[in-house]
Amino acid sequence: MAVRGRRTKVLPSELNKVCPERADDPATHPRKMSDFEVVPNLQQSSSSVSKSRRKAHFPAGSNEKENLISWIPENIRKKECTYFVESSQTSDSGRIVCECGYLREQHLEDAAKPPIFLGKEWDPSRHIQEMPTDAFGDIHFTGLGQKMGKYVRVSSDTPPRVIYHLMTQHWGLDAPNLLISVTGGAKNFIMKPRLKNIFRQGLVKVAQTTGAWIITGGSHAGVMKQVGEAVRDFMLSCSHKEGEIVTIGIATWGTVYNRESLICPMGGFPAEYVLDEENQGSLSCLDSNHSHFILVDDGTHGRYGVEIPLRTRLEKFISEQTKVKGGVAIKIPIVCVVLEGGPGTLDTIYNAITNGTPCVIVEGSGRVADVIAQVANLPVPKITIAVIQKKLSVFFHDTYELFTERKLVEWTKKIQDIVRSRHLLTIFREGRYGQQDVDVAILQALFKASRNQDHFGRENWDHQLKLAVAWNRVDIARSEIFTDDHEWKPTDLHPVMAAALISNKPEFVKLFLEQGVRLKEFATWDTLVYLYDNMAPSCLFHSKLQKVLLEEREHTAGSKMPRIQLHHVSQVLRELLGCSTQPLYPKPKPTERPRLSIPVPHIKLNVQGSSLRSLYKRSAGRVTFTMDPVRDLLIWAVVQNRKELAEIIWAQGDSAGTLLSTPELSLESPVPAWPGVFTDCYRKDEERAQKLLTRVSEAWGKTTCLQLALEAKNMNFVSHGGVQAFLTKVWWGKMCMDNGLWRVVACMLFFPLLYTNLVTFREKRLQPVGCLTRLRAFFTAPVVIFLMNVLSYFTFLLLFAYVLMVDFQPSPSWREYLIYFWLFSLVCEETRQLLYDPEGFGVVKMASLYFRDFWNKLDICGILVFLTGLTCRLIPSTLYPGRIILSLAFIIFCLRLMHIFTVSKTLGPKIIIVKRMMKDVFFFLFLLAVWVVSFGVAKQAILIHNEERMEWLFRGVVYHSYLTIFGQIPSYIDGVNFNIDQCSPNGTDPYKPKCPETNEDNNKPIFPEWLTVILLCLYLLFTNILLLNLLIAMFNYTFQQVQQHTDQIWKFQRHDLIEEYHGRPPAPPPFILLNHLQILIRQGLLRRPPVHHKQLSSSKPSELKEVDLKGKAEESQTMYHVLARNLLYPGSHTLRFPVPDEKVPWEVDFPLYDPPTYSADHKDMAVQDPFSLSLESLLKINYNTMDGLIDRQSFHGLYAVQDGLPLNPMGRTGLRGRGRLHCFGPNHALHPVVTRWRRNLDGSIIRKSLKKMLEVLVAQYPLSDVWALPGGSLEPGETLPLKLKWILRREFWPQFQNLLKQGTEIHKGYLDDPRNTDNAWVETVAISVHFDNQNDVEMKRLNSFLQGCDPELCIRWQVLDKRIPLHANHKELLHKVSALLDTYY
Repeated sequence: MAVRGRRTKVLPSELNKVCPERADDPATHPRKMSDFEVVPNLQQSSSSVSKSRRKAHFPAGSNEKENLISWIPENIRKKECTYFVESSQTSDSGRIVCECGYLREQHLEDAAKPPIFLGKEWDPSRHIQEMPTDAFGDIHFTGLGQKMGKYVRVSSDTPPRVIYHLMTQHWGLDAPNLLISVTGGAKNFIMKPRLKNIFRQGLVKVAQTTGAWIITGGSHAGVMKQVGEAVRDFMLSCSHKEGEIVTIGIATWGTVYNRESLICPMGGFPAEYVLDEENQGSLSCLDSNHSHFILVDDGTHGRYGVEIPLRTRLEKFISEQTKVKGGVAIKIPIVCVVLEGGPGTLDTIYNAITNGTPCVIVEGSGRVADVIAQVANLPVPKITIAVIQKKLSVFFHDTYELFTERKLVEWTKKIQDIVRSRHLLTIFREGRYGQQDVDVAILQALFKASRNQDHFGRENWDHQLKLAVAWNRVDIARSEIFTDDHEWKPTDLHPVMAAALISNKPEFVKLFLEQGVRLKEFATWDTLVYLYDNMAPSCLFHSKLQKVLLEEREHTAGSKMPRIQLHHVSQVLRELLGCSTQPLYPKPKPTERPRLSIPVPHIKLNVQGSSLRSLYKRSAGRVTFTMDPVRDLLIWAVVQNRKELAEIIWAQGDSAGTLLSTPELSLESPVPAWPGVFTDCYRKDEERAQKLLTRVSEAWGKTTCLQLALEAKNMNFVSHGGVQAFLTKVWWGKMCMDNGLWRVVACMLFFPLLYTNLVTFREKRLQPVGCLTRLRAFFTAPVVIFLMNVLSYFTFLLLFAYVLMVDFQPSPSWREYLIYFWLFSLVCEETRQLLYDPEGFGVVKMASLYFRDFWNKLDICGILVFLTGLTCRLIPSTLYPGRIILSLAFIIFCLRLMHIFTVSKTLGPKIIIVKRMMKDVFFFLFLLAVWVVSFGVAKQAILIHNEERMEWLFRGVVYHSYLTIFGQIPSYIDGVNFNIDQCSPNGTDPYKPKCPETNEDNNKPIFPEWLTVILLCLYLLFTNILLLNLLIAMFNYTFQQVQQHTDQIWKFQRHDLIEEYHGRPPAPPPFILLNHLQILIRQGLLRRPPVHHKQLSSSKPSELKEVDLKGKAEESQTMYHVLARNLLYPGSHTLRFPVPDEKVPWEVDFPLYDPPTYSADHKDMAVQDPFSLSLESLLKINYNTMDGLIDRQSFHGLYAVQDGLPLNPMGRTGLRGRGRLHCFGPNHALHPVVTRWRRNLDGSIIRKSLKKMLEVLVAQYPLSDVWALPGGSLEPGETLPLKLKWILRREFWPQFQNLLKQGTEIHKGYLDDPRNTDNAWVETVAISVHFDNQNDVEMKRLNSFLQGCDPELCIRWQVLDKRIPLHANHKELLHKVSALLDTYY
């Protein structure tokens, strides 16, 4: 058994080891009660003696410790037992102990004396008193290295503000951005190794990234040990700066083993603490991995759970504080994380859920956590006592026998209430969030709770965004905040944009820019002033600005430091860049100042004490100043050396925009994110995903998703399997895609085969063999059109070749005329492609699109060459040149065949590689020309003298030099094989080259053969070996580079071919002229609109049915009341008997049911039923009828009466009596629901989700924190509720009654109210009073009579939404009104 060392008889030398220089301290000996004095909280020490005594413990300069040892004893207390009463229980060693648990010698000297006035019975409220604490300082865990923490012993009644002040002001802790309360099993338990690692890593990650405090029980066991080891592992793997995680252990002082080593009235700096688990017995050691300890003392020993009330109050107090960090002011959020646990843990979860604190349950950790996790997905009615009993037998198999039947009922009720608040409950499952994602589960739990919290307008969304910015978790902001659930206006993001810039959070700046923030609107004069006013103090530019301000103050002889203005910034910039720099910002005149031109946001932000919201307040007399926002913000980022911010801001400028518009960088647009989204859609529904590809979007210029991908040249998206499947589907038209190609060709050549089962179709109406539409469906399929065009083109080329080689007569034959007619049809088709504009792009745009295609250019080139040859051919004198030109045209038409082959998966990629290699050839020819021309000119000059014939000059310089590369070396170049007969000496023979320089006597060559041979060798060396191998290497590099993406490129280009033949007339040339004639007649004569073929097929929004968002089926609605069974009855400390859902009906047998009785005494009520439940007084009440002025009739008919008390018609509530209601039986109420349309300034009705929006009249009554409908309980004999009369003036009461008579009754009957009991309940009539016309006279009169209300009342017209903060039962009435009027809810 541990004892308190302050009272243990030890030697002075031993005591010195515990607390230095403490041997002579009178506190080391038993003291009288008069030695202690009670001092007020949070007062500074006024005793000079005590101050000098404490200072003696520390050397000079330790001001922090001096302040601590003078502040703590005067503001923080401990508790002492002042009266020894012998207990029936003994200590672990068998010794007699007091009722408080301590031994006699551990009490004060006066406590062991005979009682005089203290009484005989031990009463903790009387016999335990507060005294200045004697245990605080630094705790050092002996034998565990340099582990050091802070600790303090506090009274269980210590105000939370005092502890929070100690932690933030004296311990130096920064206020947290998040409070993580970890609770669970206090004893050691076993977790799966993988789950343990995931939990540890996720917990410390969320704490480290968000700047959170982790609060646990502080002992070295159970969940507290798991948290401590998680922090230890993180600190070992990170640097000292990164490993600073605040872990606060709140433990019971009376259960801490070895706590005597922590006692030191002057403070232990440090106090040596030994962690001894072997000898701790029933007590617990402190965990060495926690950084701070708050040891709660209630004056007892060995009693666990003492710290829970103080911990709850402290957590609640911290969660109500406002933290300012990163330019954002937030209320500190709190989340409860649960591992394992027993009955106490269930109570903690239930209290947290009741108080609105989100909880994360770690499934797989054991016991309570697993029980809740197992039933969390079940509908509440299915969570029965039998189900809970079965789960408890599995997860509490060791202690299951201890669960009584009443305990089972209580657990079932609490678990039902916990699961009912699903928005506050998050179950972390290992397989659901993945490894190391506990942090995401914790943060998502907070956002889920925030989203479902009642609020006015957009308060919750602002709060969530401020949390994300404060935590610096842009991943959470993307996934949880910027969703389709809420539409953000760019101006709403301006304050948080400024906060992100100031706190240097580039990822958030990038996110806000993506969400539509425009720097032109954001970066105004006042914003820049604010940004410079909140620069980092460590920045050089900031210090120079302060110097400029000091100089200005001295110059003006003022006592107050002037505010930073942009001309000060300009002055510092000139100092840094040189005086030659022009002033960037002019100095405004005293009467004028540039103003901000953006609206006021509804976000309260603070940075370093100055309010950002003041930035957005407009004032008159300001002059607008035009600035370059990118330049100004870029300078602001650069002068602070914030590289990432500078790069992001620079990317918003014109120079960055030019780069982003290039094809290479356009791939970095949001389009690359599409494949992942499209994959998810395609995986769920292939058909709908393919329709999305061609769905016209009005928001994107009436284009389609596929068109955007093509414009961005996003090959990754177009080559997606789903997109290619869609293209294949379009390629085959209405036919099945598994038809063999040979079947299609056979039916194309002999169409009667269509009426057999040789070819199958997808559509059922085309499946009958005798269907006539099969013919049209077959010949309009793009694959058939393509095959017919291929057949037609090959026929054209064969006929063309035959005419050129066999049948080219002076006068054209019929075959040649057929070629001319064929070509005319090709020209008409090219003209159609150029001018046919179904989308209304215009001629210029269509021409641009047409000539962008290489194959169209080749077509035009071939046609022009053919027309040129045809013109020459028709002139007799140029017949032969015409045939030559036509032959060249034939070559061009043959090259056009490559476009046809691109549809082949085998040949298509190879054609792409050939096209890329052609570019390499052009670069190679440039290098080759240098060597060919240089060698050719030198060779010609050395060998030939004055060759004047240009054709032979070209042959000698270029042609012969080029052939030399391939081995055709001129015979005369070395003089050995020279033959005078092969050349012309004077150059007069037009068929022979001119002879080289020769001797006139013997006609032998006289040119230097050795030189020409050397030049030839060098030429062949560089061209044959170097350049040709270079070309091969270039080809190889291109092949390898292109081969990796050939499939993607081919799939991308395949779309162009499919789109071309999808929009092409079905008939092949020359029969295509019939289709052209049809188009001409339809558009030219009949004036019919053109047929759209944009992007294969565009699905209209009406054709694409909206996704049927049938999520998980809502749990079946129960008819049982819920609010009427809350365990804590409102306005009292009475706890209801737990009633699970299945035990609510009176017809269900419930032998254990023994509810407490509670009836409040309303002294302010003139009429109320008797306070006691005596049978004599109850028999005077007449139920199910009018009882004097009191109407005891129920809207639900006759109700049962048992033992003189009526029974609630909806079943048990867990409480007898009438509670806070004034009558037994039904208590009638009236709730008018007054609504009007929500309108714009122009009077038009505002819509949301295509439904009209309502505004409802709500009120906040005195002493109430929530809003409510203007109505309430009816006093006996009254027609209007008292609360309604408070709102309206007396003269308007009759008129309002007329409005109620004209209104529509939406509810009449039982109201689920927290005040209901087994014997008293609320029944109400809800009437909808709707003003349809904004000029309604009655509505204007109502508004005028609302102005004379009680000043303590708050009344407003509020937008009707399911998230407005009203009573839960009132929101049900609003839902019925919205359903009645078919409005948004």
